[in-house]
Amino acid sequence: MEPPGNDAVQLESAEKIILRWDSTVSEDARERMIFDGDRSEIERYLHAVDEIQRSMDFATLSDDRSKSGAGAIQIAMARLEDEFRSILIAHTAPIETDTLVDSSHSASRTDSSVGDLPDDSFSYADDDSFTGSELLEGAGESSRSSTIASYRSTNSIREIDLMPPEAIEDLRSIAERMISAGYLRECVQVYGSVRKSVVDANFRGLGVEKLSIGDVQKLEWETLEKKIRRWIRAAKVCVRVLFASEKRLCEQIFESLGESTDDACFTETVKGPAIQLFNFAEAISISRRSPEKLFKILDLHDALSDLLPDVDFVFEAKSSESIRVQAEEITSRLAEAARGILSEFENAVLREPSRIPVPGGTIHPLTRYVMNYISLISDYKQTLIELILSKPVTGSRYSGDLTTPDMDFNELEGQSQAPLALHLIWIIVILQFNLDGKSKHYKDASLAHLFMMNNVHYIVQKIKGSPELREMIGDTYLKMLTGKYRQAATGYQRATWVRVLYCLRDEGLHPTGGFSSGVSKSALRERFKSFNAMFDEVHRTQAAWLIPDTQLREELRISISELVIPAYRSFLGRFKGHIESGKHPENYIKYSVEDLETAVLDFFEGYQEELGIDSSASNVKCLGNMKCTWSNHNDGPDKKASAYCSTRLVPVKDPEV
Repeated sequence: MEPPGNDAVQLESAEKIILRWDSTVSEDARERMIFDGDRSEIERYLHAVDEIQRSMDFATLSDDRSKSGAGAIQIAMARLEDEFRSILIAHTAPIETDTLVDSSHSASRTDSSVGDLPDDSFSYADDDSFTGSELLEGAGESSRSSTIASYRSTNSIREIDLMPPEAIEDLRSIAERMISAGYLRECVQVYGSVRKSVVDANFRGLGVEKLSIGDVQKLEWETLEKKIRRWIRAAKVCVRVLFASEKRLCEQIFESLGESTDDACFTETVKGPAIQLFNFAEAISISRRSPEKLFKILDLHDALSDLLPDVDFVFEAKSSESIRVQAEEITSRLAEAARGILSEFENAVLREPSRIPVPGGTIHPLTRYVMNYISLISDYKQTLIELILSKPVTGSRYSGDLTTPDMDFNELEGQSQAPLALHLIWIIVILQFNLDGKSKHYKDASLAHLFMMNNVHYIVQKIKGSPELREMIGDTYLKMLTGKYRQAATGYQRATWVRVLYCLRDEGLHPTGGFSSGVSKSALRERFKSFNAMFDEVHRTQAAWLIPDTQLREELRISISELVIPAYRSFLGRFKGHIESGKHPENYIKYSVEDLETAVLDFFEGYQEELGIDSSASNVKCLGNMKCTWSNHNDGPDKKASAYCSTRLVPVKDPEV
């Protein structure tokens, strides 16, 4: 059917406009872009496309005009595809990274501080010494119109305008005509390929690397720790700002232009980058479990848990369902990994095999390791309370198993029965059980008691020094621990001083065997000589022993003085005259009372160098089959920021390491 005469003229005019911009035959058309020119020229071209499309709606398949119009439409669609690509490429400048981060910070929920750096400490490059503002110094003067920070905030989502309104309007006008003519697939492909390159560039600016799961699992843990910290911050920006803004741009251009066209374009653009982003967390979630990984895994879990509502919002379309599922599954695997690591940590503490006694009976590296570890666990209390839902499997006193301690939590009256709290108590029970085994490697029973006193006292002080840990451990079990280190102190006193004080008894000094005024001078001399020899030995030996806690050291010295000095003063007062009346009294009365008081002040100072003891000779294995020298674990005031023990196996709170 022929169109009316006037319509035929309009159609012919429209075809001429289309052919004039056919880049396959016109040099001028190849060198110029329609949408870079005058608005009237743009409108003429779009009107020409509409006119041809309208005429084809009325034409029959056999109509010559239909064939001619089809050819013109093909030329027009090829041209519009080029124009579409050109406009997109003209606005592909990556978003200024400080704009991305500022948007994310102002939009974020109140996140847990655990695992996050201060805002000015996040590094977008590989070198953690640069901050975002340093990396992009001077970038604020950029004239790129595509990075104008205009925001639309929805809870934690912070969308920014990726293109100026006029560019969006032009893209939408082109997309509308391409989709109407049946060129949806071509339109989506062009859009996706160009915008994906922009997302990739923004990823690079945020420090998100293209690493496969295999690549991540090959990295050393120390390297991964830095990357995890960087990834957490980058993931928040990517989901809440970058992906959300890309979604909004798709809606602005494609909404209502066909069924779910905007969703298709969004998926085409960000699905690959999103998978790349989450693959990193997935690699961590399925990596080999070891104690030092727990806290970064918890950081990742917290970050992803916080992001899940935003992931659901940004990737709400059916075509993006796989991204939502991946994020949820990774979060679940991270939770399971955390539970598994805690269980493996308990077993590692129980089985830690070092047998070489630490010099001087001081605090064992394992004790510092474990107590610093569970102190950090208490910092993650809110997360772990949600993840740890079952009580620990403990030994039974009726089982007869000598390789596992027994524990009945029902004995802890008034103690919280929350599974996490019970796990922490169980770890301390296991630690004591292991330490008790290590104490048996000391040949001197006194030193074994001192070793247990030092270590259990350290456990008590670490609990008292952490309000969160003390709350979970509870006063009932804390009192039990206090009783244990005092019991060890009493055991030390008995093992050391009973035999020394035995020299100061009256029995056997009187010739009749009773308590008459007569004294056997030979027996008395032997008593003084025995006392001198024993005290000399104790003094020489125990000056090399170490009680690192100043208050505990002073308390034990006072206790020794109260035990020994009065007994010696009394013995000396009663029998001094019998010795002085004989020959060479100085050979038998070696110490005055004041001398003993002064000598006691040397006890437990750890005078190892003076006495020829090599403090570096005792190496023990930390929980990762790596050696850790005991002298590298010096205590200082606890700080919130975590340091690391010398083996880099687990975070510790003692800063002087």
